[in-house]
Parts: sequence; structure tokens; C-alpha cells
Amino acid sequence: MAQQDLKIAILGAGMGGLTSALALANKGFKNIDVYETASDLGFVGAGIQLAPNMARVLDHLGVWKGIEAEAVNIEETSVRVGASDTELAHVDLHYIESTYGYKHMVGHRYSLANGLYQGCLKHSDKITFHFATSVSEIQSFGPKPTFTVTPRDTSKQPYTSTADVLLGADGIKSLVRVAMISDLNITSDVKDTQQAAYRIMINKDQIREDPELLALINSTKVTRWIGEKRHIIAYPVSNNTIYNLSTTQPDSNFAAATNATYTTKGSKSAMLGVFADFCPLVQRMLNYVPEGEVCEWKLRTHEPLPTWVHQSTALVGDACHPTLPHLAQGAAQAIEDGAVLAVVLSKLPATDPESIHKALKAYEKVRKDRAYALVELAAASGRALHLGDGAAKEQRDKQFAALKAGKGPVPDKWADADVQKEIYGFDCVKEADERFAEYFGLA
Repeated sequence: MAQQDLKIAILGAGMGGLTSALALANKGFKNIDVYETASDLGFVGAGIQLAPNMARVLDHLGVWKGIEAEAVNIEETSVRVGASDTELAHVDLHYIESTYGYKHMVGHRYSLANGLYQGCLKHSDKITFHFATSVSEIQSFGPKPTFTVTPRDTSKQPYTSTADVLLGADGIKSLVRVAMISDLNITSDVKDTQQAAYRIMINKDQIREDPELLALINSTKVTRWIGEKRHIIAYPVSNNTIYNLSTTQPDSNFAAATNATYTTKGSKSAMLGVFADFCPLVQRMLNYVPEGEVCEWKLRTHEPLPTWVHQSTALVGDACHPTLPHLAQGAAQAIEDGAVLAVVLSKLPATDPESIHKALKAYEKVRKDRAYALVELAAASGRALHLGDGAAKEQRDKQFAALKAGKGPVPDKWADADVQKEIYGFDCVKEADERFAEYFGLA
């Protein structure tokens, strides 16, 4: 059997699942099934940063141009004191495109997900989507992964399905991950970060009479307002028609919630209270959120896993490396996963279960250390941004002052040139392509 005849099952149609499907189809794989619990993709969500390492993969897959056309090119970032709106640091980002080959864009999650989905639909002869369909049990991880499929339509009976390769791209609450660590006797707990987030989108029509906010939505700038244990990051998306705000603050609404609870309806007054000591500009932005449309997310991560692979099954994206948003790399890393999986599976020297396992371990060697390094870097950046009064904050603010004078690192790691080099300068497809034989031999 040729590699492209392998039957591949992908659980989850998020960024990692969609990218895996599209990348595999581009490599000629013919039998790709994507199982998604939702009845359709819905394309809800807020803004998302489209960093050069993500753009490079999307361009390689042939979908970047359409996504880029709806995005905004970010040319500068400003880090400011939340309470006073005083600028702590300003970083010019014009060098990004000439250095990494792609601009640093920001867009709407709808545009990114839809771009990937439309790319998949062009391969409808190779990719079959099963919406309103969940996988309720993993029966085996190999040699041929076997699982129970349960349609949401109760008039349809659950059934058993098999594949040659199973990819668990089913998110932070991954069924595949839970089953895998149980089968391997691994302990990997959910880490409660004690942080939560609001996602807010302000339409340009709402602020036409507010010249200060209108200037922000018309800009090519990311702005971050920081305070003790809290910050807000904001930027325009959708061709400068929407201003996207993402906050991080102490978790007070989920303290007694179970691990399965990740979102809750919030009150506008509670949200305003969290940022009550921030500047009037921030207060005005938050006040544009309609009453009843405040939603809060709990931010959780996992303890790192010793492996992402079990027999002919591999984990993808948030199922194995959920990341705090402080580096804006969560979706980008899931997209890198999908691209690398397609490379290693296309290079299989044989299609027996042992070779499939070794190829999946090659994927893990390309991706695991990098992904976990960025998970930790995102957490460290969040800690630096959220310092209260004390020596550590004084040291951080000295770094910001040095940056304004043109020297030193950026405490906000997202904007630090050395960190950007580590993240944006890495070509995951090239790494997988050039080092496959080495990694395959080590598995």
C-alpha cells in the first residue's frame, strides 16, 4: 500500500485538525476523515495574531493570500501603564517582513478557520467531514486505531470505525489525550493558571464619534495596557473595521468550577470592576461591550506530556500543548503540528504500523521541545507583565526604560527581537523535510 492510500482519522476541526487535513490532502493522501462534534464550524471567536511562522505554513498550503487580504499588517507595538496610559515601551515592527519573509498580521479567527476550511473543500475527493459527530471512546491506539463514533442525531446508532493513523486534534479537553495517558499510565494534570480572560470586539460603527478610539482602530498598532495581575492587548482586525481586545485577569468566577468548565457568562459591571483603576480610554472601550454579551474564559494548561505518540496515534495542538495567550502562538503551534505531520507521513518508507509509529515519533521530535519551550515562555511573559509593586517590577520597568533608550531586551516577550527570531525564524516544514531520515532512524 502506498502512503497516500492510508486511512487517516482526525478528531477535531479546529486549527490543528483543519491544517492536518489540508496538508495531508496537499501531499496526495486520499482517505482523510475529520470528525467534529459541532454541527458546523460556526467560525465564532475573536481576533488572532497571524505571525510569520504561521503565515509561512499557510502560504505553503496555498491559503495565505485570501487570509492576508482580510488582515491588518502590524507595524508597531506600544506597551503602556494601564492606570495612566503612559508609554513604557515602543517597538517598531517594520523589520519583520524583510527579516522573516512575511509581515506580522492580525486577523479574525473566522478568516483563518474559513481559509483553512475552504482549502480543505477543494479536496472534497480526499477529505470527508463528519459534523455533529463525536468520538465517544478510543478502543485501541494501534496497530489499527479503533474508536466509537456517536452521531448527535439520536436516531442514528453509534458505530465502530478504524484507521491506519489517528490524530487527536480535539482540544484542551481531548478525549484522545485522556485515553492515551490512561493507557500509558502517565499522570499529567490540568494546570489551573488562576487566570481568566475576556474577549471583546468593538465595531467601527460604534465608535465613529470617538476620535481617540477611531485612531486606534484605523492604526497598524498593537497596544498592551498592563497592571498588577492584569493586562489588555488590543489591535484592529478585519481590514480595520473591528477593534479586538483580549484581557487577562485573576480568575474569580471559576474558582469552584470543575475542570470541564471553561467559559461563563459574565456581568459587564464585574468586568468594569476588574479594570476600574485603568485609564479613561480603557474604560470607554470596555463600556462599548453590550450588556449580556460579556463572556469570560478560564485559562488552563496541562502538565507537559512525556510523549505525544502511542502506537499509530498522535496528539495535535491544544490536546498536547495548550498555551497561555501571552506570546500569541497557540494557533500557530497547532498549525505547525499539522504541517509537520503531513511531511513525515508522506515520507514513510513503508506503511506497516511500526513505520507509522516511527514517523509519528519523528513528528514529535520536530515539534515537542519547541512547543513546550514556547508554552513556558508564554507563561514567563505573563508573569513579567503582571507584576505588582516591588523589586521585580522595578527591575522590569528599568528594562522598559532601557528599551526606550534603544538597548536591552523587552520584558513583553512577544515584542522581543531575540524571542521573535526563535519563533518566527524556524521553518517547521523545512526541518521535518530535511531531518526526517535522522529522526525516523532514532525512533
